[in-house]
Amino acid sequence: MKPEEIHMMIAKQRAYFASGVTLPVSSRLDALHRLKIAIQRHEHDIAAALQQDLGKSATESYMCETGMVLSEISFMMRHVRAYARERRVRTPLAQAVSRSYVKPSPYGVVLIMSPWNYPLMLTLDPLVDAIAAGNTVVIKPSAYSPHTSAVLQTILSECFAPNYVAVITGGRMENSCLLHENFDYIFFTGSQAVGKEVMRCAAEQLTPVTLELGGKSPVLVDKTAKISLAARRIVFGKFLNCGQTCVAPDYIYCDAEIRDELIQALIREIKRQFGTNALANEQYGKIVNQKHFDRICRLMDPDKLVYGGQIDAQTLRIGPTVVKDVTWDDPVMQEEIFGPVLPILTFENMEEALAQIQAQPHPLACYLFTQDKRTVRQVTERCTFGGGCVNDTVIHLATAHMGFGGVGASGMGAYHGKVGFATFSHYKSIVDKKTWLDLPMRYQPYTALHSKAIRMFLK
Repeated sequence: MKPEEIHMMIAKQRAYFASGVTLPVSSRLDALHRLKIAIQRHEHDIAAALQQDLGKSATESYMCETGMVLSEISFMMRHVRAYARERRVRTPLAQAVSRSYVKPSPYGVVLIMSPWNYPLMLTLDPLVDAIAAGNTVVIKPSAYSPHTSAVLQTILSECFAPNYVAVITGGRMENSCLLHENFDYIFFTGSQAVGKEVMRCAAEQLTPVTLELGGKSPVLVDKTAKISLAARRIVFGKFLNCGQTCVAPDYIYCDAEIRDELIQALIREIKRQFGTNALANEQYGKIVNQKHFDRICRLMDPDKLVYGGQIDAQTLRIGPTVVKDVTWDDPVMQEEIFGPVLPILTFENMEEALAQIQAQPHPLACYLFTQDKRTVRQVTERCTFGGGCVNDTVIHLATAHMGFGGVGASGMGAYHGKVGFATFSHYKSIVDKKTWLDLPMRYQPYTALHSKAIRMFLK
């Protein structure tokens, strides 16, 4: 799409929003209902597109993408009336004879820029929250997942006119053009490098942003952990979508005494879940493109390999891989892996581990496997991270009852459920002052009696 076409589309959305059509809750509910029906109607098309883009199986596509979006829609439809209500708050005595309340209001025209790794969920989940809050939306999906982007465009064009919800496909040129437009809110999910550019452009327009980025999310495993169960849940979270998950366990940081036992349990679980040759498993996916395939391959040190390492350059597939004897200086520890390579580092005590993790950029997720409640409290209080799990991985993002987001280098802001509604809403604080009483103390000329009265109210 040409820059002038994008500019005109945004202008039309701004006029549509100004007309007030998106404000009634009944209109928002109708929009969410239409979206839900369209997703259900195109479920097979979505699965086929995700298989082409990322090699996802139909089960994984529904569990991690389609079903998640439908769940978010259903939750929002049940709660949006309550979220959209004005909320009365207490009025200070100094402002007596008033009604004070907070009124949720949509920002206006919102830009949602989504990534390729979960191209349906990470596009439609924020869209659901933005629609529920009463905004119009421009969506820019990733160019790296073209088949899913095409299905998204089909679904959304069936549900909405482009002056309400519009999809703009393309690559860097379209991204740049959009970021130089004037939006009322920008929601971005992607890499830290692009997130910095989004924030820089938004700052020029003083546009508020939510940034959902990534990072090296650790898995802490202490001596009290149930090793076999820990291995099973780590393998699930790490190799889901071939490790191309923003909250995937990036590395294991375990007590040195249990490392070898944990490695053997991980190998057993990889074979159990994916077979002895994962590349022959049709339900095991692929790396999104050649660039990322080559990058991940460069991170695999053959001298430290303890399991896996199989690759198929023609199909862009890399088998589940475990490496040990890794140091903090190794290349695999210098960037977010975003692939099926699992490094294992060790610590001598938990204090050492916490100090090391806190010295790194704050991760999007942190996972802890332990049976010690004191350790749970110690890690969750002292480590800074977006969100996480105790004795599991990745599942903390699969709920509308908690916000999902990062902190520091892993992002800012959050969404899902009520938190998502709040993200796309501005809360106006309003005092409705009655006219039948007017206290004179605030007006000049000030007197000693007025000053005494003011001190009585304000203390």
